[in-house]
Amino acid sequence: MEEAPIPLYYKLYLDLKRELEEDYKKGDRLLTENEICNKFGVSRLTVRRALEELSKEGLITRKRGQGTFYTGQKQEEELTRLTGFTDEAIKQGHSTKSVVLENRLIEIPPELVEEFKVPKDGRVVLLKRIRFLDEEPYAIETAYLNPNADIRVLNVIERDMSKESLYRILNNEYGIKFTHAVETLEVTTLNKEQAKYLAQSEGSIAALRTRYTYIEDKKCIEYVKSVYRGDKYKFKIVRKA
Repeated sequence: MEEAPIPLYYKLYLDLKRELEEDYKKGDRLLTENEICNKFGVSRLTVRRALEELSKEGLITRKRGQGTFYTGQKQEEELTRLTGFTDEAIKQGHSTKSVVLENRLIEIPPELVEEFKVPKDGRVVLLKRIRFLDEEPYAIETAYLNPNADIRVLNVIERDMSKESLYRILNNEYGIKFTHAVETLEVTTLNKEQAKYLAQSEGSIAALRTRYTYIEDKKCIEYVKSVYRGDKYKFKIVRKA
């Protein structure tokens, strides 16, 4: 059976994407539709369809009266590595910051009682932050920390978590060693509050990631729920034979 030919607009999309990733910097203005037509010898309809694909992928944004601009490559995270947001971003050359929405003691949510092995009226640390990359909001991260696993997590309440990395505090300062984590990843949509924090439209596609993190003796020290912008984030899974 003969393979179906690749549509012309998709070939153009691949060519433009390669040019963006190799030759453009974040914020650079793209050629106009007419300029792209002339450069690649294609129709305006083909150009528009190719640009639509780039827009869906979150690689370009259109500003009325100004043109089309490159938004930069998506932040990529390898799911086989147990790292925090800050370390993963810095490794890829990004600047980071956080806006702290909540950092306090709360009564443990019922769904965490069994995993945390904490009484129903027990207390846990709630740390909720908006995470930024290169001055843009990328994710809303809600972490619950278990004092029953290590009492020192209570000190997080006194720290400036708009500037500090949670995992650096736990790993480097307290010497807490993670043994493993169990994660789930699913597609979701942003509600009104999430959309406001992430500078998106309500109903926009997002990635919902949950993680239970464990230390020695199978103690669960953290449960974190993160909502990532669908146009700015991607995950990579490496499978080894």
